Amino acid sequence: MNLLEKIRNSRTYCDGGMGTLLQARGLKPGELPERWNITRPEDIIGIHLQYLEAGSNIITANTFGANVLKFGDELEDIIAAGLANVRTAISRLAPEKQADRYAAFDVGPLGRMLQPLGDLPFEDAVEIFAKSIRIAARHGADLIFIETMNDSYEAKAAVLAAKENCDLPVFITCVYDAQAKLMTGADPAAMVAMLEGLGVDALGMNCSLGPEQMLPIVPRLAAETSLPLIVNPNAGLPRTENGKTVFDVDAERFSDFMVKIVEAGACLVGGCCGTTPEYIRKAVEKTSALPYRLPEKKTHTVVSSYTHAVRIGEEPVLIGERINPTGKSRFKQALREKDIDYILNEGVRQQEAGAHILDVNVGLPEIDEPSMMLDVVRELQAVSDLPLQIDTVDPRAMEKAMRACNGKPLVNSVNGKPESMASVFPLVKKYGGVMIALTIGPDGIPGTAEGRYAIAADIVEKAEAFGIDRRNIVVDPLAMAVSSDPQSANVTLESIRLIEERLGVHTSLGVSNISFGLPNRDLVTSTFFSMALQAGLDAAIMNPFSVEMMKVYHSFRALRGMDANCTGYIDFASGLTTQTVSGSSGASNAPVADDSEPLKHAVIKGLKEKAGTLAAQLAATMDPLDVINGQIIPALDVVGKGFEAKTVFLPQLLMSAEAAKAAFEAVKAAMPASDQPAKGKIVLATVKGDIHDIGKNIVRTLLSNYGYDVIDLGKDVPPQKIVDCALEHDVKLVGLSALMTTTVPAMEETIALLRKSGSRAKVVVGGAVLTQEYADMIHADFYAKDAMETVRCAEELFAE
Repeated sequence: MNLLEKIRNSRTYCDGGMGTLLQARGLKPGELPERWNITRPEDIIGIHLQYLEAGSNIITANTFGANVLKFGDELEDIIAAGLANVRTAISRLAPEKQADRYAAFDVGPLGRMLQPLGDLPFEDAVEIFAKSIRIAARHGADLIFIETMNDSYEAKAAVLAAKENCDLPVFITCVYDAQAKLMTGADPAAMVAMLEGLGVDALGMNCSLGPEQMLPIVPRLAAETSLPLIVNPNAGLPRTENGKTVFDVDAERFSDFMVKIVEAGACLVGGCCGTTPEYIRKAVEKTSALPYRLPEKKTHTVVSSYTHAVRIGEEPVLIGERINPTGKSRFKQALREKDIDYILNEGVRQQEAGAHILDVNVGLPEIDEPSMMLDVVRELQAVSDLPLQIDTVDPRAMEKAMRACNGKPLVNSVNGKPESMASVFPLVKKYGGVMIALTIGPDGIPGTAEGRYAIAADIVEKAEAFGIDRRNIVVDPLAMAVSSDPQSANVTLESIRLIEERLGVHTSLGVSNISFGLPNRDLVTSTFFSMALQAGLDAAIMNPFSVEMMKVYHSFRALRGMDANCTGYIDFASGLTTQTVSGSSGASNAPVADDSEPLKHAVIKGLKEKAGTLAAQLAATMDPLDVINGQIIPALDVVGKGFEAKTVFLPQLLMSAEAAKAAFEAVKAAMPASDQPAKGKIVLATVKGDIHDIGKNIVRTLLSNYGYDVIDLGKDVPPQKIVDCALEHDVKLVGLSALMTTTVPAMEETIALLRKSGSRAKVVVGGAVLTQEYADMIHADFYAKDAMETVRCAEELFAE
């Protein structure tokens, strides 16, 4: 049976863990398991065959880390042998048992953070994945299985590589923590929105958590996706016994939880770290007879950022209009001068003022719009976690922005002219997005509501024929200036009603257009906004700094029962006395960020250039140490506490760290060398055999910004090298990182060797596979669940 037919009609079983089974067969710490495809193929074939006999339909080749970064010229041989081993295992089954068995090319993360948060360009990541996927397609893979993704941007790069370089089914699973967040902050709704938009065939989660911890996340994924849902848990939490990694959930208990996971909506099930063929066998026995159902087809309209989704239609959505040169001389100047920092500040201020989505329009005739659009999108999504609306009539700029967008964007816009649909539809189909459909036809804008409805209906019909679901279309029936046409508001309001009732799609408006040419425009605009909301308007492109507009928004939500206990209204209304005037399309009072400590604010918001400039100015007028201790360090503490409380996520943490670094550099330049603070030296390393250094690099950045002299030994570091460095520099703290269970023994070996050496250094350990219990068992002094916890450990230790 075709694989996609199989997952649509019956439960499908994945295989389980590979690394711990290879360890049991003699895989040494630091040894690359993928090489066993060539050097010890019978061991790999034997493991695959055990999973097949246990009931697995999908067998993932031993290619999790098979990319050019690790294997160079060996890559094709490694991948070809990996897939051949799966085929050989299938061929050893009895002929009648070989049906519905599939060889998956297993794709794991690259171990490097993508720009702007790391050093790996997005397109380089796409090409690294693509090279492996092209090889896999040539050597007979049945599907591409992307797994263990903990960064939404890297997940997008991998999916794009798969979709652009083969025609195989694409499955993907991501790593969620106990709060249902990826490492970079994405929740299930955000990941589903982006991945469904990109056209994957099945999605879900794997690794990090055991089945008990995964169970509450399954309904959240099932509530968002229309695709078959994959759930591959670990065998509980890891620990070490006699130098080996073991897990705390046995096969019996694991399979009992898999019954609950299937009943909660999982369609494809298997295991990850610590699971064995026995785990899969018992899961198959207990779940194969359970009723099979796919998730219900969802109809909600969703856009997303790298952290969260915004659903259009449940309550009014505010789209900030200020990143747009129309009528804004200062913004035009910023575009001409490539003053990205000014543009980013506009985005941050709008988010603080209450916008849910940021419109991005950088179109000026005299600039390179595609290049500027790409730069702004990349940088803006590093300092703001709001979804973006890509606002351009240039198809090149639209494609660059959609490709670089870390999420599922709004696309503004398409209209009823054939050439517009021909250029926009393919981009939305490829990259995913929600289209804003303007009611403009070949003859212009109809003067009646029926005429505008007819254009909207035509766009929806043609889009669906192209493969774009109507839930991914939002219609803008256009608000025209009432100063030139007294009936324009009435026509627009009636258009909203017709489109919502007859087409069943949501609507959006650029509401400020209604007041063009009138004095005190906010009076007219805000009144029209209220009328449009009552007519059913779902989203408004508006000025979030306008108090009159925000009065309408908060009052409407309170009056329509959308604001529990009127909390939002009370917070807004209570702060009206502190709002100030901000320039806009009409003079208005606007809530702005607290600017009493502008440097602190710039660091918290990750505004690198602004932080550097402000720090230099302050260092010229006050004691540089006061600048560091009074604003930079407190700002980092605010961000760190937010990160620990899960209100700030990794990208924001890193951008704040970069802003703090720029501020530190500016302050240090104003200080005599002898005055520069130095708290002490710390050695960091990713342990032998582990080439993943994202977490370590984050820790390095933060420790450096807190004033420590960090000696970063890099990744795949032998234990003796770490010990020698600790002794040479007489450090008080060594930080060790590991992502893979197969490399934790190297961490334990390093700690033991460090103890024997007589070094005074304490050891802090961290990484995705570590727990407090695990850290205790390998005799670490501290366990850091995240980067900020490492800073806390250092602060505590060096304060003694």
